[in-house]
Amino acid sequence: MPFGRLERRAAPQPMSEINITPMVDVMLVLVVILILTAPLLASALRLELPRAQGTSTTGAAAPAVTLVLDRAGQAYLGDQPLTQAQLAERLARIGASQPDTEVQLRADARVPYGRVVEVMGLAHQAGLHRLGFVAEPQPAR
Repeated sequence: MPFGRLERRAAPQPMSEINITPMVDVMLVLVVILILTAPLLASALRLELPRAQGTSTTGAAAPAVTLVLDRAGQAYLGDQPLTQAQLAERLARIGASQPDTEVQLRADARVPYGRVVEVMGLAHQAGLHRLGFVAEPQPAR
């Protein structure tokens, strides 16, 4: 009487290889995101900042807003060009809502000093008394 085979088939072995295709896909997506967002992180305004000794890049604890003056004396707040009246209105709004905000002034080295003082006066009238001047560090000799 035959009852069939007495031999048993071997169970399938677990796969011990790592499938790296999903990992490669994720890494390529991250590279594409990095390539697309890197230009957006840099400011579109090109400035030649003045150089000074003793400049440091300490992080501010209070909120900060960046105010830029280009070579022509045009004011930018958040990379948006503003007229004198618009700048005064925006600074007044910021000063009313957050009076401890620091204004980081990035002025081109060729901007006339009188224009810098005008912008400083607008910030002071708006109630923003914390003013920081951004400069490039002096090159080591």
